[in-house]
Amino acid sequence: MRNISRRQLLQLGGGLGLLAVLPLVGHAAFAAEGQPLKIGTIGAGNLGGAVGALWVKAGHEVLFSSRDPSSLKSLVDRLGPKARAGTVEEAIAFGDAILLAVPYEAYPQIGRDYGAALKGKIVIDAGNANRSSLYPETQANGIGVTTAKYLPGARIVRAFNAANNRVFTDNAGHTPRIAIPIAGDDQQALEVAKALISLAGFDPLVVGGLKDADKFAMGTDGFGHILTADELAKKLGVAR
Repeated sequence: MRNISRRQLLQLGGGLGLLAVLPLVGHAAFAAEGQPLKIGTIGAGNLGGAVGALWVKAGHEVLFSSRDPSSLKSLVDRLGPKARAGTVEEAIAFGDAILLAVPYEAYPQIGRDYGAALKGKIVIDAGNANRSSLYPETQANGIGVTTAKYLPGARIVRAFNAANNRVFTDNAGHTPRIAIPIAGDDQQALEVAKALISLAGFDPLVVGGLKDADKFAMGTDGFGHILTADELAKKLGVAR
């Protein structure tokens, strides 16, 4: 998949247009036609590695992070020069957007250690809480709202959490494209997330604000579907 042009970014951004988010993402990531976006990942396991690899293959730069960056050597070597490995601090500083792909149990610690650095950053929250001690809290308050509690000031979009990594790897770029449901309260962050999803080879479907992320959370009827955007919108009761 080639890099998207300014015209394509406007199409991806819908009514607002992604040119409106240029000041938000910084580094003039979308300023020149075909210029790559920088993405950092917090976590480079099955999900972070799979989604990050799709962005690398689309021509964008990804810094995968781990507590032990040397453990990621085989991943970045396989993906080529647009993939790098580093610490979490380096990934946050590097990325115009951040993919958060660690066990949900770690979110409070992520907030304590990196919350200040993540303020103002676009954070694509790909975690699920079902096997976490935080599950009762997410059930009571909502998973999107709970993430926002632990990462105050971050521009959070729930995405890449309604299926497992194999679904993404096996279906990227297929025709018709499958839909990725997303939810967030920050409209500009949603526009960037929509573009990232399109770059990865899928169609984004905005379900609503962070409170609406529960509609496609693990364990609900909205989880685990391989559907087009129109089909998923009907399934989730979302107007298009």
